Amino acid sequence: MIHKILPIGLTLLLLTGCGQEASVETSAADETFRKDLQAKLIRAKPGDVIEIPAGTYQIDRSLSLNVDGITIRGEGMDKTILNFKGQKAGAEGLLVTANDFTIEDLALEDTKGDALKVNKGKNIIIRRVRAEWTNGPDTKNGAYGFYPVQTENTLIEESVAIGASDSGLYVGQSRNVVVRNNRVEYNVAGIEIENTIGADVYGNVATNNTGGILIFNMPYLQQPGHSTRVYNNKVFENNIDNFAPEGGAVAAVPAGSGILINSNDNVEIFENEISDNKTANIIISSLFSAGYEEEYKVDDTFDPYPEGIYVYNNTFKGGGDSPDRLELKTLKIAMFGFTGSLPDILWDGIVNGESKREAPVLCVDNGDSVVVNVDAGNDFTNVTTDMKAHQCELPKLAAIDLTHLEG
Repeated sequence: MIHKILPIGLTLLLLTGCGQEASVETSAADETFRKDLQAKLIRAKPGDVIEIPAGTYQIDRSLSLNVDGITIRGEGMDKTILNFKGQKAGAEGLLVTANDFTIEDLALEDTKGDALKVNKGKNIIIRRVRAEWTNGPDTKNGAYGFYPVQTENTLIEESVAIGASDSGLYVGQSRNVVVRNNRVEYNVAGIEIENTIGADVYGNVATNNTGGILIFNMPYLQQPGHSTRVYNNKVFENNIDNFAPEGGAVAAVPAGSGILINSNDNVEIFENEISDNKTANIIISSLFSAGYEEEYKVDDTFDPYPEGIYVYNNTFKGGGDSPDRLELKTLKIAMFGFTGSLPDILWDGIVNGESKREAPVLCVDNGDSVVVNVDAGNDFTNVTTDMKAHQCELPKLAAIDLTHLEG
């Protein structure tokens, strides 16, 4: 069944009579719209489509959905706008705890917390949705634009995330994920895949973030992540100052990070255009050099070392010319001069001395690209750009198949 939400103007005319003139911005109209929309979310039946017409709607408290099989559809991410500025109640704009959920063609603006959170759902589609804080980068902005967590079979495509104080587009503790053809800008982390098993991240544009694309593992979460492919993305000029609140993992991300892998295994980075990220175009780090070991104590089951990283066939340009860490600035000048740059791939060089893993930590097949091993575990004592250890190949990862979500 298709449920149409009445535009605010029409709603007021029905309430006040056709002969009276109503303003679309009156608090009564906004409250009527919100109550009508939330009522439809509560009463919806599996298979229902809830349509929201073009317009800007002021909403002062969270919306929620816990019915499986629902589609929420607007008329375009720049036409149907749910604005939460001045939100009085609730931690998110829209909280979804349901399976077989689709949201498309609308915008969620200026939420107090996360714009869209999907918790523990299967078969999730986020398509042509914009999550934005319209005041630009600000520590007081909500943490996440899109925040599916503990999900299975998740597709995020053709969407936009702007201004998140943590991650614009985040997928955490999930399985089978495709993130494609999105734009992320002016977030701390543009795209973040964390503790997730099986993700394809491709066709995205990440620019003007602190870090463009992050592939992270953190301790004390439901599962360790692995097996992510990052390809055919444009990742450039991610150099804005880190504006994350203190204490969060992304607060330690250096400005100027293109693609950043932290403590994650089996990651392929290929056929991307990566340029002008001032710390480094690619950074590969353990939990220790990222500065998390004090706040996030490592338990016995957590592997803090990145392994099985394969970088090949990318196009690099610029970058590494103004690192956002004193020790890296000093290293750059010492090795490459005041006008020089760090190489495209920066690795902290920290390895698990007790590991019995047979596969190499980092393989590179990328023309004349160079890895700088900064030997962070030994206070940068034995920095090297020797490529012998990285001249290797790793088995290619399988693509993530979500064709069943696309009809």
